[in-house]
Amino acid sequence: MTDIGVPAQPSGQVPLRRRVLNAGAWTFAGYGLSLAIRFGSNLLLTRLLAPEMFGVTAIAVIVMVGLAMFSDVGLHQSIVRSSRGDDTFFLNTVWAVQILRGLVLFLSGCGIGVLVALAGKVGILPQDSVYANPLLPWVVSAISLSAFIDGLMSTKGASARRDLKLGRITLMEIISQVVGLCCMFLWIVFDRSIWALIAAVLGASLARVALSHLWLSGSPNRLQWDARAFDEIFHFGKWIFLSSILGFLVANGDRLLLGGLVDARVLGIYAIAFTIFSSVEQLTSRVVAVVALPALSEVVRERRDDLKATYYKFHRAIAASAYFCSGLLVISAPAIIGVLYDHRYADAGWMLRVLAFGLLAVPFQVAVECFLALGLPQLLSRVLIIRLVVLFVCLPAGFHYDGFVGALWGVVASQLFPVIFIIFKARKLGFFDPRKELVILPMIFAGLGAGELIAKSIALWHG
Repeated sequence: MTDIGVPAQPSGQVPLRRRVLNAGAWTFAGYGLSLAIRFGSNLLLTRLLAPEMFGVTAIAVIVMVGLAMFSDVGLHQSIVRSSRGDDTFFLNTVWAVQILRGLVLFLSGCGIGVLVALAGKVGILPQDSVYANPLLPWVVSAISLSAFIDGLMSTKGASARRDLKLGRITLMEIISQVVGLCCMFLWIVFDRSIWALIAAVLGASLARVALSHLWLSGSPNRLQWDARAFDEIFHFGKWIFLSSILGFLVANGDRLLLGGLVDARVLGIYAIAFTIFSSVEQLTSRVVAVVALPALSEVVRERRDDLKATYYKFHRAIAASAYFCSGLLVISAPAIIGVLYDHRYADAGWMLRVLAFGLLAVPFQVAVECFLALGLPQLLSRVLIIRLVVLFVCLPAGFHYDGFVGALWGVVASQLFPVIFIIFKARKLGFFDPRKELVILPMIFAGLGAGELIAKSIALWHG
C-alpha cells in the first residue's frame, strides 16, 4: 500500500505518492521561475512601453484565448483520463483533430480582425473604448497565427502529464518563454511598439512546438484517424467544450466588459493588477490542474474509497497557500505596486487589494478536479454557469452604482459565489469535511500579519 492511499503499484512502476511529489515540485519550481521571468520582463516593459499598448494586447489575447476555448473539446484531458491514453492510434487521432482545430482558429482570428476593422470604420464601436483602437484588428490577426502554430504541438506532452512526468515539459516551457522574450527585446532594440509583444507570443509558440517534437520522449506523431478513438474523444469532449466556452467568459469576462466601459489606459493599469493576482492564482491552480487531476483519476480507477483522504492532501496544501497570499495582498498590495511600478500605475495597488479576496475561492478548484476524475464534467459546467451569471450581473451593476470600485467587487463576487454550490456537491459525493476546512482558516490571519510587516518595511525603506 502506498502512502497516498492506493494499492501498491506494479513492479517497476514508481509509486503514486512519489510521482505526485515529484510532479508538484517540478510544477512549483517551473511555474515559479516562469512567473519570475514574466514578472521581471513586465516591470521592464512598463518602463519601455505605454500603458495603452498593454490594454490593446490584453483584448487581442483574450480574443484568441476565447476562440481557443470556444473550440476546446478536451483533447489533452482525454489523453490523461482515457484507458487508451497510451494507444498510438488514439494519440495520432488527437493530433489530427488538434491540427485541424489550429487551422480553424487561425482563419477565425483573421476574420475577427477584419470584422473589428470594418466595425471601427462605420462607427459602431464606442470611440473612447479599447475596441476602437486602430491597432486592434492588426494585432488580433497577427496573434491568431500562434493558434495555428500551437496546433502542431506533439501529443508527447499530454502523455507525460498523464504519467506525472513533468521534468522535460517544465524545462520546455521555460526555454520557450526565454526564446519569446529574446524575440521581444530584439524587436524593442529597433522599434518600441506593440509589435514587440506580438513577437514574444509567436517566438514562444514556435520554440514550444519544435521542442515538443524534438526533445520530449515518446512515439512521434503522424496523421492517422481512428473512428472509435474520435467517438470517445467527442463523448467526453462535448462537456469540456461547454465548460471551455463558459470558462473563457468567466476568466476573461471582466476585461471584455471593462473594455467597453473604460479607456485603454485604465484597462492597461487594471491588466497590471490582474497580472499579479492571476500569477498567484495560477501558481496554485496549475498544481491542481497538472498534478491533482491525474492523481485523483488514478485513485478513482484503483480505489474509490481513498478519494476523500487524497482530496484533502491536495486541498490542505492549496488552501494554506491561497489563504495566506490573500491576506498578504489585502494589506500590502498598494505598497508592493508602489515599489515595483512608477506613479502611472499607482491605481493598480487598490485594484490588486480588492482582487486578492478572490483567492479565497482557489482551494475549491481541487473539488472541481474531483468532479472530473469521477466522470462528472457536467458539474464543472454548472459551476461556471453560476460564476458567469454573477459576473455579468454584478460587474455592470457595481460599475453603475460605484464606478470602477463597484465593478471590481462584482468580479470578486463571481469568484466566491460558486463555492456554495461546490461545497454542496462535494458533501453529497462524500468528500467534504467542514472540520478540516476550519483548521486551515487561520492562514488568512497569518497572511494579514505578513502583509502588515511587508507594508511597514516598505514604508520604512522609502521613509
